[in-house]
Amino acid sequence: MVDNMSKRGFDPLTYHFQDQVPEPGHLTEIADGVFWVRMPMGGRLNHINLWLLRDIDGWTIVDTGIFSENVKNHWRTIFANCLEGMPITRVIATHLHTDHTGLAGWICKEWDCDLWMSRSDFYMCKVMAADGPTDVPEDAIRFYRRAGFTEARLDRYRARFGNFGANISPLPAGYRRISEGQYLEIGGREWRVLIGHGHAPEHVCLYCSELKLIIAGDQILPKITPNVSVQPSEPLANPLREWISSCGRFREMLPPNLLVLPAHESLYTGLHERLTALIDWHEVALDKLYDLCATPKRAVDVFPALFKSTITEGSFFPATGEAIAHLHCAQERRMLNLDLDDQGVAWWRQA
Repeated sequence: MVDNMSKRGFDPLTYHFQDQVPEPGHLTEIADGVFWVRMPMGGRLNHINLWLLRDIDGWTIVDTGIFSENVKNHWRTIFANCLEGMPITRVIATHLHTDHTGLAGWICKEWDCDLWMSRSDFYMCKVMAADGPTDVPEDAIRFYRRAGFTEARLDRYRARFGNFGANISPLPAGYRRISEGQYLEIGGREWRVLIGHGHAPEHVCLYCSELKLIIAGDQILPKITPNVSVQPSEPLANPLREWISSCGRFREMLPPNLLVLPAHESLYTGLHERLTALIDWHEVALDKLYDLCATPKRAVDVFPALFKSTITEGSFFPATGEAIAHLHCAQERRMLNLDLDDQGVAWWRQA
């Protein structure tokens, strides 16, 4: 994820509830029947915002936090003290990433309730969770070798493969599908499903026109740009085209005055301004990428065109995926061409 607000100067967004950030295990009501939960995470993104929605006869949880005993205990505190005697009746996961789905299976089992997700994200999550450390596919090795990985870095990829399943509680065997344009009735109100693409296959956002708010997950964060990556499972994908298209579609469909409830950082208003900024950031990055490729470059060589911060060992893999996403988008726009050398490494150059 790229911080694209810190050096911009003027911030067009207005932030809300900054003096009411809930401690883990506590709630802040930010609209009628809509409660903010914040759970801890490790790393630079040290928290995730989650949501409890009061229904007629129970509660809907939107996203769950990471799979850890610490976060479980915070949820147990909420279950014991904050549910007003009603059960959890539904868990919604906005998308497959482990900070959103980590405890979905555990909560569904604890409360004998259904998991609601988009189809692509549910099945991809199941597949990734089933991968073990010895299941490293050879085509994934070719994918990263093509990007410019050294043998030492390929060994690090082999060593970390299969970690996804260790960071998520087992999902239920079945689920309830969420689709674009669907309406969910929660608390006597209609919540419209909007699906975004690029950061995840089918990222669920929930828009309530009556409350004038949208639960945005990672799709519309206020200060950082979510990772948009090409993965070995779909090596020729163009997720950045889908991401930019989703931002434009959301800007056309949604009113500008919504309160945005993001998965990270602060609640804010200024939806249209933020969507425009997200599009503009990637367009500028594509222009910088074109300039950099006046001399042929590998995917691992183009980080300076895309990222302001230093790429560390922990961020190298998502940075590579995002670099490939920009290269594929630029290639589709006829900005760049590629050549494969004798070792199967892709070298990108100006068209």
